[in-house]
Amino acid sequence: CLYRALIMLVFSCPCALVISIPLGYFGGIGGASRRGILVKGSNYLDALTSVKTVVFDKTGTLTKGEFKVSEIVTKNGYDKSEVLKYAAHAEANSNHPIAQSIIEAFSGEISQDSIGDVNEIAGQGMEAEVENKIVIVGNDKLLHNKNIKHDKCVIEGTVVHVTVDSKYAGYIVISDMIKEDAMQAIKELKKLGVKKIVMLTGDNAFVAKRIASELNIDEVYAELLPEDKVNYIEKFISELSKKDKVAFVGDGINDAPVLARADVGIAMGALGSDAAVETADIVLMNDTPSSVPTSIRIAKKTRRIVWQNILFALGVKLLFIIFAGFGLATMWEAVFGDMGVALIAILNATRVLKS
Repeated sequence: CLYRALIMLVFSCPCALVISIPLGYFGGIGGASRRGILVKGSNYLDALTSVKTVVFDKTGTLTKGEFKVSEIVTKNGYDKSEVLKYAAHAEANSNHPIAQSIIEAFSGEISQDSIGDVNEIAGQGMEAEVENKIVIVGNDKLLHNKNIKHDKCVIEGTVVHVTVDSKYAGYIVISDMIKEDAMQAIKELKKLGVKKIVMLTGDNAFVAKRIASELNIDEVYAELLPEDKVNYIEKFISELSKKDKVAFVGDGINDAPVLARADVGIAMGALGSDAAVETADIVLMNDTPSSVPTSIRIAKKTRRIVWQNILFALGVKLLFIIFAGFGLATMWEAVFGDMGVALIAILNATRVLKS
């Protein structure tokens, strides 16, 4: 009886489970990092397997975020150089990519002495004092709020309106390109079981709908402030069951609150803001949308291997415990049932590194 008890004691040692389960997750995190995907914890890797809604930001996430001034249209007697000069001076102290593209397009020197008070209006634009004139540079919503009559610009690209002392001076068209792998990323996400793909953006509705149509995105919401994006994320979370998750993919400083609110926050790491990278649960160092389905595949393979180890270890141990109870097992078999199973489980766990 003592011999049988010792055999059962050896069989019941949980070494295989204690070693292989965390090793499986470590392997998953390591395999992801080899692909340029930094996962900040095994719980986020696990959450990826339950993602049913993926929400994308537009600029810098689905598009390259490499803005260029493609057209300047003038009104009310202003010429192109004047419109660009006023816009560049108003945006001189902004680090927004659109502002930087306007400054880059302006060939002259920006005189800080000519710039007075500057007021940034979140999600809409800038209001600045330039050469003792009030210059407004922003989107359609900002001009409506200021009751300034202007053209309705239904054209491709991002439109930046310019007004001087409440007089409409014209608009600047900023163009951006969709990332090469964005369409393939959307297709792969749907193959992986993601039920809904959404795009949230602060850009104008025309541009947002065009890009969403090209990429076959299910839902698109445009002209949003950062707090509006948080509200939509909360709405998507409330529509799902507790076991299903919502992932948000973004890159800007304005995306930090949404990244924090989503079940899984994914940030573009190479060009993304420090705030977004710090807040996110997962960071994509190569800035490619296709890394999102890749991370989900790695997460699912990791969980599959972890469950294989659990079922294999428990199954073998249960079988040998039954044999030991009837006196059909020896101490050598007990050693195999403990260390042998642990080694097999460890070798199986290392497969996830090749994800």
